[in-house]
Amino acid sequence: MARAWHLKSRPEAMPTPDNFELKDFEQTPLGDGMVRVRNDWLSVDPYMRGRMRDVKSYVPPFAIGEPMQGGAVGEIVESKAEGFEEGQLVQHMLGWRDEAVLPAAEAIKLPPLEIPPQLALGMLGMPGMTAYFGLLDIGQAKAGDTVFVSAAAGAVGSTVVQIAKAKGMTVVGSAGGAEKCAWVTSLGADAVVDYKAESDLAAALMKAAPQGIDVYFDNVGGDHLDAAFAAANPGAHFTECGMIGGYNSTDPMCFKYIMNLIGKGITMRGFIVTQFMARMDEFQADMGAMFMAGKLKSEETVFEGLDSQVDAFLGLFSGANMGKMLVKL
Repeated sequence: MARAWHLKSRPEAMPTPDNFELKDFEQTPLGDGMVRVRNDWLSVDPYMRGRMRDVKSYVPPFAIGEPMQGGAVGEIVESKAEGFEEGQLVQHMLGWRDEAVLPAAEAIKLPPLEIPPQLALGMLGMPGMTAYFGLLDIGQAKAGDTVFVSAAAGAVGSTVVQIAKAKGMTVVGSAGGAEKCAWVTSLGADAVVDYKAESDLAAALMKAAPQGIDVYFDNVGGDHLDAAFAAANPGAHFTECGMIGGYNSTDPMCFKYIMNLIGKGITMRGFIVTQFMARMDEFQADMGAMFMAGKLKSEETVFEGLDSQVDAFLGLFSGANMGKMLVKL
């Protein structure tokens, strides 16, 4: 019998283990055009917190009492779909479980690169695409720009740091704690602000980027976004990717420097990575080449076993990860 994590109740603020339940569930019968996949790697991502709210959004909320979903990589163990054979590795969105039955049209074969398969959930998957298109398309970043990246030790942020350096930009990152700051520096960042050690984040950012910032890649919101308003150069572009600092908060965000949005002509644009899915080949070609050339490094924080999935997810909000957070089955 397959097992999956189910949403037991909707969290009001920070989720707790009581909001989740691991139990057996009945799989969909394997019909024509479908595959059965034994999951090997499961992803946890900050956006999943939003799906725990019963609100209309770009993806439907998780249903109470139903198996949850998320990115996964696994091996096909049974197939009734042409072109999909037993033993092939695929990526799909029926994670939070040990086994998945799905239409083959919803499974993506891993690219023919000599890379660890879990990278399809990280640097060469959705987080990597988020970093790549968020920086270069939404942020319009170019060689010579100064880029500020919040949550620079996370899966998306650490990839933004490396893409920006590979493309000839100056990078300032933020991270929490000396260990994470040292790791972001090792990725090539020109300066790193330890937000846990600073009482005035705006002042610390302006010191780290005395010439100002041209692009802000926002993963945090709150005080980081306000600091970016303070340090922005005229015509700066803000990429609004995520605001993890407010995902579990019921307090309103307040901004001291937001009026710079007007006076400096700042452009702010939010985006969802799915709008770039048609350009996946372009992303894989460029990122794959940079990775194979040794210009990119992938860091992972791995929890072992399906039982640890909730612990891994909650760890995202306490800074428990460096790089991509994964669960290995």
